[in-house]
Amino acid sequence: QVQLVESGGGLAQAGGSLKLSCAVSGRTFSTNSMAWFRQAPGKEREFIAAITTNSGIESYAESVKGRFTISSDNAKNTVNLEMNSLKAEDTGVYSCAAGRYVGARSPTNYNYWGQGTHVTVSA
Repeated sequence: QVQLVESGGGLAQAGGSLKLSCAVSGRTFSTNSMAWFRQAPGKEREFIAAITTNSGIESYAESVKGRFTISSDNAKNTVNLEMNSLKAEDTGVYSCAAGRYVGARSPTNYNYWGQGTHVTVSA
């Protein structure tokens, strides 16, 4: 089992920044990809960013490329999402996920999920 706990959500103004963190614990040897997903009100969960656990290769959704940065801190066992130039459409519940498949963007490819943290961006 892998346990994931997100933190760092809150309220931000459009154009502002927030940093999310995901604390990772448990049997992490089976995970090859860590990702962030977002679910806006009334919408399906969507892929935001992922990072491979071995090589640190990053991938992003087009909607956040150039504004968001995913990173991992192995010493602290955290995966972070730095969000800049926030837009109202970035509002949603952000969830951290862990899975086996490198490059996966579908939620179905991720086995472990955190509870999520709310992000609200005011226009």
